[in-house]
Amino acid sequence: MLADLSPLIAATTQWLTYSYPSGGGALDSTLSDVQARQGVTVAAWLRYPTPMDAALVGMAGPGGSARLDWITGADGAAYETGADAADEYAWRTWVDEVVASWAACLLIDSALATTAVAALADCGHMARSPVEFRRLVAPDERDRRAAALLRHPDLLAPIADLHRAGLMDRLKPGEALTA
Repeated sequence: MLADLSPLIAATTQWLTYSYPSGGGALDSTLSDVQARQGVTVAAWLRYPTPMDAALVGMAGPGGSARLDWITGADGAAYETGADAADEYAWRTWVDEVVASWAACLLIDSALATTAVAALADCGHMARSPVEFRRLVAPDERDRRAAALLRHPDLLAPIADLHRAGLMDRLKPGEALTA
């Protein structure tokens, strides 16, 4: 069983950076990608805190990006038929709508991101290796400029609002995540 969330994290990060791209050059694109990946990682670890949770989503699949694409107005090219189209867009099946929504919430609210990272303190994912989420919780001016679309509250609101209530429930004070 797959107890690793890396395919889900990679696909959901890719969806966010494709949907809300950086407007700058290579450095800005990289900074935007790092911020998206940190937001998605925190969201995924909150959503799937145990190896069993990760294994179950690995078996069942996260659901894909169809609804997110529809909300953001992505063109239908991602759903063309044929072997070439299927290969090119197969990664979209690993996008997790809830994780994308939670990551959007974290990207537009640094205080909420700080709370979410603190909630992971006793999580099994954090115990495996030390991880820093500075670009998510305390972005500097360069980070904000690089990810202007990715952190824009009005642009991300339709995605963030999908599952914000679930994130807020998950972050209730006094509830510890199971490791």
